[in-house]
Amino acid sequence: MQYHPVAPDQTILTLTAGDVVVTVYPSFGARIGQITVAGQPLLVDVPAGGHDMTWGSFPMAPWAGRIRKGRFTYAEVGYQLAINHRDGDGADRAHAIHGLVFDRPWPDVHDVSATSWTSTRDLTWPFGGSVTQTIDLAKARLVTTLTVESSGDRFPAEVGWHPWFRKPERLEFSPTAMYERDEFGLPTGRLVKPSKGPWDDCFTNTTPIGLQYDRPTAPTVTVTSDCDHWVVYDHPSDATCVEPQSGPPDAFNLAPHTVEPGNPLRRTMTIDW
Repeated sequence: MQYHPVAPDQTILTLTAGDVVVTVYPSFGARIGQITVAGQPLLVDVPAGGHDMTWGSFPMAPWAGRIRKGRFTYAEVGYQLAINHRDGDGADRAHAIHGLVFDRPWPDVHDVSATSWTSTRDLTWPFGGSVTQTIDLAKARLVTTLTVESSGDRFPAEVGWHPWFRKPERLEFSPTAMYERDEFGLPTGRLVKPSKGPWDDCFTNTTPIGLQYDRPTAPTVTVTSDCDHWVVYDHPSDATCVEPQSGPPDAFNLAPHTVEPGNPLRRTMTIDW
């Protein structure tokens, strides 16, 4: 484990196991910056002047994907989240995206070793609570776990990960269904037959997803999760995002999970190569 200062408010944590090196940015959303296997990078690197959302692999909590207009109602009370993403012009295309922690510091580190790191961040929103992420590295596997816990109130919650994998030659997965999207690209709640790609869609899926590469090192990268919702985004020419989530985008307006004291929301993502 090594810490390297890269900016006044940033630090890079390095985990190593055999010929595998994983960089983590605790002060930038507890993001996995890169997974390098025998010199072969698996993720998209941070671009010069790049957007917060377009590199590495970042955790999403207490929601994943977009919340329509940043608005939802819970227990008959309406809430407005901060808008941090626009799909285009107009109020109907302005949303709260990817949760509260993907671009913020995770200051509470309470378990660190050469191959693992665990940190917690409080959730700054009306319900309080916290999210904890654990990253465990082995020679051919990376396991990450996200846990959202309540500090008193019952509240809606979803978790997920947003890994930007380098573009594969092909993607292997067998979803059971796909969410119908409305004119703004958000799920209507109705499930339909999966279409052919390219995708920017949410699927129901319970089996591993494989990314196949024409390269000698890590020719197959497999993503496994106990999440039953997966967003696949493969429009970019240089990347494919395979995102396990506990629920669909805009879940707070559909059918969210709930968290209360003694009943956290916990999910795991595993990347094998």
